[in-house]
Amino acid sequence: MNIKKKKNNILYNFNKEEKKIYNFWEKKGYFKIKNINNKNYKNNFCIVIPPPNITGNLHLGHSLQQTIIDITARYNRMKGKNVLLKFGTDHAGIATQLMILKKTNFKNKKNNYSNNYLIKKTWLWKKKNVNIINNQIKRLGISVDLNNEIFTMDNNFSKAVKKVFIKLYKKKIIYKKKKLVNWDVKLNTVISDLEIKYKIIKSYLYYLKYPLKEKNKILNNYSYIIIATTRPETIFGDIAIAVNPKDKRYNKLIGKKVIIPLINRSIPIISDNSIEINKGTGCVKISPGHDFNDYKIAKKNNLDIINIFTYNGKIRKKIEIIKSNKKCNNYLNSIPKKFQNLNRFKARKKIILDLKKLGFLNKIEKCKMNIPYSDRGKVIIEPMLTNQWFLKSNYLTKNVIDAIKKKKIIFLQKKYKNMFFGWIKNIQDWCISRQLWWGHRIPAWYDNNKNIYVGNNEKEIRIKYMIKKNTILKQDNDVLDTWFSSSLWTFVSLGWPKKNKELLNFHPINIIFSGFDIIFFWITRMIMLTMYFINDKLGNPQIPFKFIYITGLICDIKGKKMSKSENNTIDPIDIIEGINLKNIIKKRLKNNFFKKKNYEIIKFTKKQFSNNIKPYGSDVLRLFLSNLSNTKRNIILDFKKLDKCKNFCNKLLNAFKFILTYKNNYNYDYNYNLKNENINFFLIDRYIQIKLNIIIKKYCNLLDNYCFNIAINILYNFFWNEFCDWYLEFSKIFFKYGNKFEKYSNYYTLLYIYEKILILLHPIIPFITEYIWKKIKKIKNDLKDSIMLKSFPKYNNIIYNKKDLEDIEWIKKIISSVRNIRSKMLIKYNKKINIIFWNINKNIKKRINKNKKIIKKIANIKKIKILSKNQKKPICLIKLIDGNELLFPLKFINKNIEIKRIKKEIKKINCNILKIKKKINNINFLKYAPKLIIYNNINELLNLNINKKKLIKQLIIFK
Repeated sequence: MNIKKKKNNILYNFNKEEKKIYNFWEKKGYFKIKNINNKNYKNNFCIVIPPPNITGNLHLGHSLQQTIIDITARYNRMKGKNVLLKFGTDHAGIATQLMILKKTNFKNKKNNYSNNYLIKKTWLWKKKNVNIINNQIKRLGISVDLNNEIFTMDNNFSKAVKKVFIKLYKKKIIYKKKKLVNWDVKLNTVISDLEIKYKIIKSYLYYLKYPLKEKNKILNNYSYIIIATTRPETIFGDIAIAVNPKDKRYNKLIGKKVIIPLINRSIPIISDNSIEINKGTGCVKISPGHDFNDYKIAKKNNLDIINIFTYNGKIRKKIEIIKSNKKCNNYLNSIPKKFQNLNRFKARKKIILDLKKLGFLNKIEKCKMNIPYSDRGKVIIEPMLTNQWFLKSNYLTKNVIDAIKKKKIIFLQKKYKNMFFGWIKNIQDWCISRQLWWGHRIPAWYDNNKNIYVGNNEKEIRIKYMIKKNTILKQDNDVLDTWFSSSLWTFVSLGWPKKNKELLNFHPINIIFSGFDIIFFWITRMIMLTMYFINDKLGNPQIPFKFIYITGLICDIKGKKMSKSENNTIDPIDIIEGINLKNIIKKRLKNNFFKKKNYEIIKFTKKQFSNNIKPYGSDVLRLFLSNLSNTKRNIILDFKKLDKCKNFCNKLLNAFKFILTYKNNYNYDYNYNLKNENINFFLIDRYIQIKLNIIIKKYCNLLDNYCFNIAINILYNFFWNEFCDWYLEFSKIFFKYGNKFEKYSNYYTLLYIYEKILILLHPIIPFITEYIWKKIKKIKNDLKDSIMLKSFPKYNNIIYNKKDLEDIEWIKKIISSVRNIRSKMLIKYNKKINIIFWNINKNIKKRINKNKKIIKKIANIKKIKILSKNQKKPICLIKLIDGNELLFPLKFINKNIEIKRIKKEIKKINCNILKIKKKINNINFLKYAPKLIIYNNINELLNLNINKKKLIKQLIIFK
């Protein structure tokens, strides 16, 4: 939408104007909060923007969230609230570390904290990327004070993270323990559930023979039992064979022993009710060090727990004993040398070959498996027994559940509330440690005896615990999970642990916006930690926010979530400023940190963008994105809708151009308004003001309830259909043919309504509305500097007149009918025609006579006749308007076209008659349907038959 027209002073170049306008807003300080008055805290309104990662540019998913957040902020500012829109970035531990390793071409191995090079590199990356992100924020028009932004590794944030960790550790809510976790063998770190993606792959089910230690008649003298497994490489980690005690095939074997093939170690057959009798062979090998279900069974049955893998996914030289009820000698030398140090999948192949040679392989079946992959490392997750820090989630969930149940915190989309409760009831302890060098280092120190000391720093710990200088203390090398610091976002971003004015006046924040994929990882944990650490004035746990708005995820044409790791993102700046296909491909190849094949990237990008992306400007993009803010989980982009949004912005400019054509003929008068009882507005002016008033009520109600896309659509339809298609058409007639009063009334209303539309639209499309309003400001001599400072329109219950609405709606129906007949009968618009009203009541007759001038001029009518029932009805084409007959003389009508139309109409009526008759003849319908519905169907059938008879008469006349 790059419009340059010298006529009427419209010169709107969005690239130039948007930057200029944003700089003006920043310079004036319009995004800053006002002086905080503790007494008027109810007037304060706060939103914190979910912090984007510093791993790269923002994409459309970020822009969707930020746009609806900004709409909310701007709307509330214009309602007179003191709005704090807080913004910052997240250090994004594992994602950032991986990005830096890729960029610096480091081998993907663990680097400890003595390697300051990578840390320095990361801080430089952070500075560069935050500048890029801030520029994107500005270009999108987000009304945030960037001088007040924060980062999750700022000094204050680091102090807050330490304080939270130390307190939770002292309260024994945080603890350290060896547990089975999701392990990325490539990145050598534990990862969260959020960083796992499941893929269905083709795999194999291996049926292995485990010899019984003693032959048994129970199995008809068979010397072995058969187990089915998809992971034969874990055979060295087997501790038991489990069967269901209800399984008659095996329950008499419980307590007996089998020999593990290849290593000849004996293990017991145990019973466990969780084993599915009909799955596989009904016998399950238990390797508790390498399977979450096996781990639970081992804990329940007090079995040994051993580990056979190294952290990089290779077979160990010696078994690591985690827990043993026997002598450790039982596990010595139990991994054959030829399998040691083999990659887990290479080991699988060799193990199967050996089992086959030795006769322990029964069969192999093809199968499909849902395999967990590391989203970052792109490798299959390995369950691994490691020493990690955990947080007792159950300890903190009671307040969370109470807050949701008592509606202190409300999910605006109710379906997510049920999902939330389903998850939180089964919540597990949260693994908060990561084996990375980038992040908040765990504030724990160890002496030579592995005693743990938790505190802010080594000096503080030595003093507190009276540790001698010659005792060496080493800080834990692990860092905290990124979600741990992010969970403190609402209160730490406002200054905690300091009790400053921002925290006292703006917490809890009013609403949080988030994607549905992080409800559990971010939203829930924010509530948990906020309600534990922050209290209200009465000392009760304080909620972090009052409302939760869940946005959908923007996906590519394949339905995949847009993410930097998938390299399928779209930079919002590319839509704002435009980009050719060649440069899109170039950008994606440059950002190919995860080593996807170049030809695949090129092929996918060409499919996604068959053409270049045109420059649309920020307003068009914002309008497009805000229309996507619905309840759908996955949003597939339809770029054709961008052109529809562009047309709307063009229409807004063209409407202003129309207003400017009459600027020099009329002076704007502040006293000339609808509230002034001494002024009698002309009918069409009263009508549009009443319609606008109704729209204001609906629109504000929808924005108050965060129904953005519905609000935008009703305003869009009002502007396009009511204001432009009808009111501007009416205005053209009265500016041309009206008297002085009609012209003056029309110009005032035109400017009044248009300005109100601009103010209503401003939170959505701020740049173009600011640009146009500054020109209106000159016409009105308005003293305000910006449209941002205008009060948001309010509903006025006085401005309503049912009769005015009915009159104009009736006129619109007549004009539409005439236009419709012209179109169907191929009658040119410039050809004047006659119309006749037959047998109408006094009120309708009065209405027609009163508004003949409008009808004639807009519909290009030569004569309007009104005939009474007693007068003979001429042979005409008949159009029914609310039961009243509008006649079109035959001399204007194409006979053949009308015959076809009537036949088509009769056919349609016959179909509807059959449908209703089928209903009425149905005994169950008459028995169970409400009386009103039965009455309406019978009444509709009568009307259809009447209309059918009229059409048949017409057809006879034409023939």
